[in-house]
Amino acid sequence: MRIKDITDYLETIAPLSYQESYDNSGLIIGDNTSPVRKVLITLDATEEVVEEAIKGKCQLIIAHHPIIFGGLKKLNGKNYVERVVIKAIKSNIAIYAIHTNYDNVMDGVNAKICERIGLTDCEILVPKKQLLKKLYTFIPLNYYEKVSKAVFNSGAGYIGNYSETSFTVSGTGTFKGNDKSNPVLGKKNILEKAEEIKFETIFPAHIESKVIAALLEAHPYEEVAYDIVALDNSFYKVGSGMVGNLKNPLDEFAYLKLVKKSLKTDSIRYTKLLGKKVKRVAVCGGSGRFLLNNAIAANADIFITGDFKYHDFFDADNKIVVADVGHYESEQFTKDLLLQHLSEKFPILAARISSINTNPIKYL
Repeated sequence: MRIKDITDYLETIAPLSYQESYDNSGLIIGDNTSPVRKVLITLDATEEVVEEAIKGKCQLIIAHHPIIFGGLKKLNGKNYVERVVIKAIKSNIAIYAIHTNYDNVMDGVNAKICERIGLTDCEILVPKKQLLKKLYTFIPLNYYEKVSKAVFNSGAGYIGNYSETSFTVSGTGTFKGNDKSNPVLGKKNILEKAEEIKFETIFPAHIESKVIAALLEAHPYEEVAYDIVALDNSFYKVGSGMVGNLKNPLDEFAYLKLVKKSLKTDSIRYTKLLGKKVKRVAVCGGSGRFLLNNAIAANADIFITGDFKYHDFFDADNKIVVADVGHYESEQFTKDLLLQHLSEKFPILAARISSINTNPIKYL
């Protein structure tokens, strides 16, 4: 097995194109063609984690947080980032980060938090736009089933709970091949007319090459006419935060105690309780201040996240309860999710979670 086999699979779950502009997800250190037998999973790639990988003879570390966010101008070992990079390279250990792209997908970091704290009917809090495209093409009547099926099998045609969605209209196509052409229908240098079906369907932008390849392989024409159009629609499967419901509403304080236990956090900082039952909850792993107004707009009773500053708590403004559970604490179960995904796909891969608690914050 090669590192590329693992990273390619992870990128089917959380495509790199879904990461935020400031992020640095992907293979940060290493050669993706290198063989891999053992993988260590962590939230942060620290010096201790690299040492653990060395002792465990792991060839790959998969971290949630990238060890490098900005550019490195020097490698002198004067800070922990440089020391991690040097140690990993010297030990021939690759480091891969799966960060905000894993935050932003339906089955990612926030979904795991929702699962831990008992939420159902979960959906993306703020879906992203400009991640969808539409394919238009023209298919001769007798080949419609073959071509459309190939396009659908490539991953196109999904809208919500529906698959193989499309729109078609019949018409007449015209074409005239030159001396170098090899037309499937008609003859060279003669204007031909053919009954065709105009076929259109939607697909996520990151699978465009796969969709086009499937179309060209299944289509009978020597020159396939098609158009790809970028859409501004929101993509319900990708975006920031999540919001879900409690099957059985709880008092605010009782629910906060449940959250503390479920997320195994040492403390929760929270705003004034509003004396309501908790029915709807918004979450954001890591730093979620930027989603506060969206949580309020989604009619959430509580917003669970991390990294709120003192003045940020005032912005709850008695409209919602903000519960800061801690950055590490909110994301720690990402490690379990990664192990689950890898174990399902690669049952013979020796993947395990690091024993190192990388949380830099301690509590009295």
